[in-house]
Amino acid sequence: MSDTFSKGWSIASRALSACFLAMPTMIATAYEPRIELQAGPSYMDGRNATAIFTEIMGMQRAIGTAAITWQPVLSLGWIERRNIPRYEPSCYRTSHNAELLAGGGRLHIGSQQTWYQPLFFGFELAYNHQPTQALSSPYEFVSTLGWQGRRFSFQLRHISNGGLHDPNRGETMALAGLGFTL
Repeated sequence: MSDTFSKGWSIASRALSACFLAMPTMIATAYEPRIELQAGPSYMDGRNATAIFTEIMGMQRAIGTAAITWQPVLSLGWIERRNIPRYEPSCYRTSHNAELLAGGGRLHIGSQQTWYQPLFFGFELAYNHQPTQALSSPYEFVSTLGWQGRRFSFQLRHISNGGLHDPNRGETMALAGLGFTL
């Protein structure tokens, strides 16, 4: 009975955590939202898999009087499974797809007129639905370095748990995106 209660409590706490993680970003993106569809290869241990992300971003907002702006981001991601037989006996397998819900922001430097303003650094906290050999904990960190144009974006992204849980292989990906402003 206590094992059933523990599992139920664990699932409920993860779901609540994901909602609380996503709520501020959803509220912040309510003004001039931008939607991006992104895809590209993701690598773990030299093996690639397809990664697909949908991101909703709010408008850029100034941070004080500095020439730095931030942009709220809410992401939903999927990383295809891999067939690596040596990891199948492990409780963290490669035969599962990874599904992520993440929230955070992007930092841009400079005014809208500067050539480097479309460059950004993004950081998000993610809830991982299905632990895998690459993403072994329910909570992951997402770091992104990229370029965001009016319709297109390109980014290098790394997702891992920051060494908080083993194994900590992480996923590193190159994504291209197509954006739409609503």
